[in-house]
Amino acid sequence: MFDAFLQFEPEMRLAAFGGTLIAILLWEFLATKRPSEWRFERTLTHLLLMIVNSLALRLVMPILAFELALHVEARQMGLLPLIPAPSFVIFFISLIILDLAIYTQHVIFHKIPFFWRFHLVHHADTGFDVTTGYRFHPGEILFSMIYKLALVLLLGPSAVAVLGFEVLLSSASLFTHANAHMPRRLDSLLRWVIVTPDMHRIHHSRQGDEALTNFGFNLSLWDRVFGTYQTDPSLSHAEMDIGSQNISAQRADSFTAMLILPIHKG
Repeated sequence: MFDAFLQFEPEMRLAAFGGTLIAILLWEFLATKRPSEWRFERTLTHLLLMIVNSLALRLVMPILAFELALHVEARQMGLLPLIPAPSFVIFFISLIILDLAIYTQHVIFHKIPFFWRFHLVHHADTGFDVTTGYRFHPGEILFSMIYKLALVLLLGPSAVAVLGFEVLLSSASLFTHANAHMPRRLDSLLRWVIVTPDMHRIHHSRQGDEALTNFGFNLSLWDRVFGTYQTDPSLSHAEMDIGSQNISAQRADSFTAMLILPIHKG
């Protein structure tokens, strides 16, 4: 149904990411939620991590999820093609299942110490804004891609579904990390469907128990179903501490320190 868009895959990714980033930066400027944590070194580190992550995927991985999905779809591999339903129904089923899979991955990255060493780079940030949404260690990005490749082989989602989900995931990561005010009533309504910035901010609390809540990326459903949902932080959003214990803002802002963090936590 949407196959004609596949030829514009790079342009669609860039337009979605760039458009979402600009829109949220404007939202943060007009309706800032918490005092800004803007620092030149922090912003530069986030930018460098994003660049290194993009290069790592292209230089290390022999194939990416979207490219594998093209091959899998052509051969009708996986479980999803076995469902007797129209293609648009399978498309939405694919998005829901993939969202659950990313929720599961996120929980794993918190629960298993080896993976947490990499994910800690994301949580070490003492600020919380749209740039946090692309602050990840290259190792986590590579592990995540291997996980997505396995999902594509197992499930057999269409290339359109994989592309749509990856674009949605990228945009959602920017949105859920926005340091921007949203009216409480609107936030409460949206939370019944999607993860909002106020909901996800709790997950970035320095308090260990709060950091183990609100794992969702797109749909808030999974946190409610699996008992990891928390409505509000113990402190107000303005007063809560963001970041990870034992990692200072100076260290968290350092690109080199964050690259070696998985092997040098001390």
